[in-house]
Amino acid sequence: MDACIKELYRIGIVPVVAIEDANDALPLAEALKKGGVSAIEITFRTEAAAEAIRTLTREMPDMTVGAGTVVTKEQADAAIAAGAKFIVSPGFQPALVAYVREKGIAMCPGTATPGEMEQAMSLGLDAVKFFPAEQNGGPAMLKALSAPYQNLRFMPTGGVTLENLQRYFALKQVFACGGTWLAKKEDIRAHAFETVTARTRAAVRTMLNFKIKHVGINSKDDAEAKQNASLIASIFDLDCIETPVSFFSGTAVEVMKYQGKGSLGHVAIGTDNVDRAEYYLAKRGVRFDESTRKVDSLGRSTFLYLEGEIGGFAFHLIEN
Repeated sequence: MDACIKELYRIGIVPVVAIEDANDALPLAEALKKGGVSAIEITFRTEAAAEAIRTLTREMPDMTVGAGTVVTKEQADAAIAAGAKFIVSPGFQPALVAYVREKGIAMCPGTATPGEMEQAMSLGLDAVKFFPAEQNGGPAMLKALSAPYQNLRFMPTGGVTLENLQRYFALKQVFACGGTWLAKKEDIRAHAFETVTARTRAAVRTMLNFKIKHVGINSKDDAEAKQNASLIASIFDLDCIETPVSFFSGTAVEVMKYQGKGSLGHVAIGTDNVDRAEYYLAKRGVRFDESTRKVDSLGRSTFLYLEGEIGGFAFHLIEN
């Protein structure tokens, strides 16, 4: 993926906003960032779009700012001149895609059919917008498309809400979700930026979807691990399942065959995307043990330990 698309993958949520007054751009972006999201797609549906992009790229250089609803080369030129890091179009125009890519800017065209997606791939793209997502079958449609197009990544936009967000992020081929519900026109007009922050924070929490998966108990050797795991399983009428490094009593308790990480043991925290969780936790000052990282065939992290201990326990992320 393009470097900018990779950044959007880590951020996960791309607020899609229409700004009528360029003076609202900065407080709006600050509200989004306070909620945890450092990306924004400013649509070319208003006269203020280019100036809003210019303001944010100048005042908030750590914000990933893009231009949406770009349908002409002139709009693309205006967005790029203003500093847009990525361009999004509602539909698929091969000439516009080629034009933007020649400028060295990330392009994410709207697609709705396999034919459009194959044309995008033929132009060298591996990430596209799926629009309008809900009207075109939503997560079920994307799941079906992911089978023949396993190397293509999607950003569903259109009808995405807090209520269906998790269903989209459950699909590995979804690299980000675009949404207009985070910052509605009426919120921006009323300067209801606290509302925007609250919606953004709720969206991040839903996207990361943290869950306690299991607790790990350390042992000195295989025999002690088997004894303890069997005892837990017998007390609570659970299955005792052996793995190469441990015994599981049901799914909630893992008994290690050795002195594993953590003085007392470990806690596994599930999340829908380990890479994304790492990105957001790192912004909160959390550090990670790179030597523990595991990745899948798509290059996505599926397992990663945090550095240090909390109350004698090590913590690791694992994909839900």
